[in-house]
Amino acid sequence: MTPQPLPPLLPDGPRRIGVFRALMLGDMLCAVPALRAIAARWPEAELVLIGLPWAREWANRLPMVSRFVEFPGWPGLPERETDLAALPGFFQAMQAERFDLMIQLHGSGSIINNLLAACAPQRLAGFAEPDDLATEPELFTRWPRQGHEIERLLHLTDHLGLPRQGTGMLLPLTDDDRARAAALVGDGPPYACVHAGARFTSRRWPAERFAAVADRLAGQGLRIVLTGSEGEREVVQRVKQAMRHEALDLTARTDFWSLAALVEGARLLLSNDTGLSHVAAAVGAPSVVVSSGSDVDRWAPLDVQRHTVLWSPAPCRPCGHEHCPYQHECALAVSVDEVAAVALRRAVDTSLSARVAEEATA
Repeated sequence: MTPQPLPPLLPDGPRRIGVFRALMLGDMLCAVPALRAIAARWPEAELVLIGLPWAREWANRLPMVSRFVEFPGWPGLPERETDLAALPGFFQAMQAERFDLMIQLHGSGSIINNLLAACAPQRLAGFAEPDDLATEPELFTRWPRQGHEIERLLHLTDHLGLPRQGTGMLLPLTDDDRARAAALVGDGPPYACVHAGARFTSRRWPAERFAAVADRLAGQGLRIVLTGSEGEREVVQRVKQAMRHEALDLTARTDFWSLAALVEGARLLLSNDTGLSHVAAAVGAPSVVVSSGSDVDRWAPLDVQRHTVLWSPAPCRPCGHEHCPYQHECALAVSVDEVAAVALRRAVDTSLSARVAEEATA
């Protein structure tokens, strides 16, 4: 793609750039290509990422991010409860930063742009609807309503004339992360991770169907590793109890980084469309994802050779309900046979690839 010329008011050499994106795991991983484009255009600048508390360690591991600042929330934004007592200090700190450029990568801009203007950057760029605040209109563009999340965010960096640096996500893992994952799973045959949880029950494929596919994978010689948080213990237990084969239950026994390393080492991840499916895409682990309710075009992994998303259309998609108010047609329309066929093929392909790699290095 041929870069567009920089708008005349965009700084040629900003010393400090603030990037605002205060969202959850999958959203943040999708922002990596845009962050990479920003950092590549101004490699000498200090890039400060402003986000939710959970993202601190992830941001600190990203090579293009210099510092992380915690966002205390804001009325009207659902991602966290607003810490009203922390807001005056947050704005004071943001104004003291004296950002040469602040970039809004959060979304359409209807709520965020006024907040970021109050941070008093020298220049503010981002997404804006016609009636939203856009202090310098040439530095803003409309939020795309279609397309993948990565491409939507790159629409802004394209608009600003920042050459693309690829579309890959990034989740840096350490040897310690991998060692802790290896200690949890132990020695033995290759394994598949099965993750039946999701934040909303409306996004969950039935536990019994996960169990049926897991049994078929186990029948082909794969160990089954069940993952989930403490809040997902019930659904993991339902999977385990419905299985005929034994499974290793690692519910609440991993932290984020050892879980990511566990997925990296798996022959396959079988999951709902949730944060862990984005982790698989970021670490390069093959996956089969059952998407119930979400916007597939927006969130499916871009690498269709390594990842398969199975879903069924429904007039109520994309779904914003925590619990499905209907009969969960979008989930129930995806059959065990359909998912098992893809999962088995994906696992076999991955096994062959691993064998070829092992023979090449022998």
